[in-house]
Amino acid sequence: MSTPSLASLPIRRLTLRDQAACADLSEDRGWPREEHKWGFLLTAGKGYGIDDPDGGLVSACVVTEYGPQNPSLAAIGMVLVAARHARQGVGRRLMRHVVSAMGTTPLTLHATPNGRPLYEELGFKVTGRAEMVIGRFTGGSEPRVATRAATAEDLTAILRLDEQVFGTDRTHIVTRLPAFADQLRVAEEAGRIIGYAAAWPNMDTHVVGPLIARDTSVAQALIASLAAHTDRPLRTDIDVRHEELLAWVKERGLESVAFNSVMSYGITELPGDWTRRFAPVTVAAG
Repeated sequence: MSTPSLASLPIRRLTLRDQAACADLSEDRGWPREEHKWGFLLTAGKGYGIDDPDGGLVSACVVTEYGPQNPSLAAIGMVLVAARHARQGVGRRLMRHVVSAMGTTPLTLHATPNGRPLYEELGFKVTGRAEMVIGRFTGGSEPRVATRAATAEDLTAILRLDEQVFGTDRTHIVTRLPAFADQLRVAEEAGRIIGYAAAWPNMDTHVVGPLIARDTSVAQALIASLAAHTDRPLRTDIDVRHEELLAWVKERGLESVAFNSVMSYGITELPGDWTRRFAPVTVAAG
């Protein structure tokens, strides 16, 4: 029996049952398996993939939609093609399918240098840049901003702040953070929440994200408080416009390891207030 051509293989929706296959695909391309993150993305968003007749996945990606009813923004991430099927147009076909499925919904994604040409071909424009930093936080004199572990009573205030800063409702993401993250902390001033951040486990690191803060000093306090409660290296992706915060984390042991282009489709810039949005939950979900 002849093997079906890649172009004839159907694109289907992925579910949580595909979590291990998605992690296998990550590993196939030299990425960490990140099963914990895949589980989060597949339950909070929509996965799309192509099955390999020989087993596993040919390709996969996830789409995370935002907005209370009809999505006002969607983030695309984890776009992967198995090494044995690379450079055969599979990724382009999957992306065209996703863009078509999303209709008029504005799209955003974080592109690696290798992925950027494909997205530009599809009509995405570069609207920003993020720098990934990683390392063991070494501390030092920290800003005097009060932080503490978040409680269930903080959820309403966190959601209100998050929508103001992110620019659209992402309740389905924020409400999953207590179960997904090892830490969820808030910064307070006069009894009012002025920032919040999570640290979630990813392989041997803790990823800091989301990081929402009134200003740089609040962002610093949140990072320092997360670092004080873990013995793992920290990793995060910071908007390069936050130069002061980037310089600060590098002074405290984190090192730059990569840059990603923030790209959008259907909008010229992301909604919300970038001055208070320091890092995403994960670059895969915006």
